[in-house]
Amino acid sequence: MPLQNRVTPFGDIVAIDQRGLFTGNRGILHDPATRTLGKRRWTSKAWLICTCDYRDRRRAVMGGRSWTELFFLDEAVALAAGHRPCFLCRRPAALRFREAWAAGQGLPQPSAGAMDAVLHAERIGRRAHPAPGRPIDLPDGTMVANAGAAFLLHEGLARCWTDRGYGPPEPLPRAERLLTPPSTVAALRAGYRVVVHPSVETGHA
Repeated sequence: MPLQNRVTPFGDIVAIDQRGLFTGNRGILHDPATRTLGKRRWTSKAWLICTCDYRDRRRAVMGGRSWTELFFLDEAVALAAGHRPCFLCRRPAALRFREAWAAGQGLPQPSAGAMDAVLHAERIGRRAHPAPGRPIDLPDGTMVANAGAAFLLHEGLARCWTDRGYGPPEPLPRAERLLTPPSTVAALRAGYRVVVHPSVETGHA
């Protein structure tokens, strides 16, 4: 039985048998005695995207009380859920993200805390973000929702997210709402490039 620690593009934490490319956290959310989540889905506004392999460190998943290990199919899913690259274990990516985030906002480069404050407000209001214009006009790496499903926009086409990976490319003429926070979409438009799961290329979820 998989643990409830996989994150969907909608930001939900679910129990599915999915191997992803990244881990991350939102603070301490679990009981280490039972390795189950409590009622809270965040205890920190710093929602991070971390590497699964950092200096050969090994952790017992949900076994301690330092932070709750969450897992994402890829960086596009993590960004859609409202996370950002970690400045400790993914510093080069975090610096690139901050630079693109600032360029997208037309502002000086912010502190991590300043980005977290904006992202947190956007996460809280995620259901109020309509998809602007046609999905094809959004930058690669953006995720949108349509008919209850999440889609990654990549090279002019959409790929449906599933618990097995991405489905085959398909046109998506419309989307109901934006999943990736608006400030992150601006960073993508300003040049930040996300790491995507290999199923994007194979089209086999």
